[in-house]
Amino acid sequence: MGAGKRGLLTAAVTVVCAVTVLAAPGTAFAAPTPPPTPSASATPVTTKDLEAVRKKLDDLYHDAAVATDEYNAAEEAADQQSAAIVALAKKIVKGQERLAELKKRAGAAAAAQYRTGGLPDEAQLMLSDDPEGFLDGAGRVIQGQRATKGLLAEMTRTQEDLKQYAEDASAQWGKLEANRKAKAAAKKKVKKQIAAAEELESKLEKEEKERLARLEQEAAYKAQTTWLDSGILDEINGKASAQGKKAVEYATAQIGKPYEWGAEGPKTYDCSGLTSQAWAAAGQPIPRTSQEQWKQLKKIDIKDMRPGDLIIYNSDASHVAMYIGKGAIVHAPRPGRTVTIAGAGSMPILAVVRPDA
Repeated sequence: MGAGKRGLLTAAVTVVCAVTVLAAPGTAFAAPTPPPTPSASATPVTTKDLEAVRKKLDDLYHDAAVATDEYNAAEEAADQQSAAIVALAKKIVKGQERLAELKKRAGAAAAAQYRTGGLPDEAQLMLSDDPEGFLDGAGRVIQGQRATKGLLAEMTRTQEDLKQYAEDASAQWGKLEANRKAKAAAKKKVKKQIAAAEELESKLEKEEKERLARLEQEAAYKAQTTWLDSGILDEINGKASAQGKKAVEYATAQIGKPYEWGAEGPKTYDCSGLTSQAWAAAGQPIPRTSQEQWKQLKKIDIKDMRPGDLIIYNSDASHVAMYIGKGAIVHAPRPGRTVTIAGAGSMPILAVVRPDA
């Protein structure tokens, strides 16, 4: 690799969904094959150079994952606000119909009062040819007056409700617009980070890409081995719940499908799109983003982990995977990868959460 090319590779930024070692549950996580010696005719690219590239790619994809979470959160909030606006609009329509009916009834009551001439009850009694009939009618008038007061009070309440609905709808519109802007900004950030990562990878020759992939595998293998060497797997023996089994079945059935940021299936997924849809299929709705899954779901000690539980990775909760047993996870890693099985300890674990606790 020339000096200009090497300089380009050594200038990038930060990532998320760290690449993990592929392995099926219950199988050994084999060490990657040593890289072949480069041919004498080619300018050798040192392992140090490729390691720097790997770290920069990790940083870029990490930033893309964080932005993806921001996008997903803004999209979810916007959907909720849109639904709230629709519900308020329905209330406003019903309120307006009710107010029109009340005004009609109030108008009829006013017309009836006008026909009596507005005379006091005593005068109407003296002028009446049928005093007994008048007294019966007077009782009904009193009832009518009470009803009219109730009618006017209901009209006032309805008008106040309509005013509040309008204010609530206006507030929701403001939030909706803010989340649309946040969603657009996050989308721009995601695309920028992914484009930078893809450009960086495009500068590598085929052999260098293969060596880079082996470095990724080596890093994941090393992390997984360290995690297993701690003896943690000897303590993990929890059995999946009925819902957990369904969630695992759904998630593992998606293996091989491409990662796509912001996607919730059925053809493509991002990391939290996979876990949220898997648990939705199991009959347990959970938050859409990895950060909200970490915040809202019950935390579980790693030794108490069971298949179906979610493992949250990185200090900023920017990645999530589903534990499937025997030290393995299923997850959607990052752009350019597919839903796959990996070692549960191949990335830095932040917490374990249980959707059906």
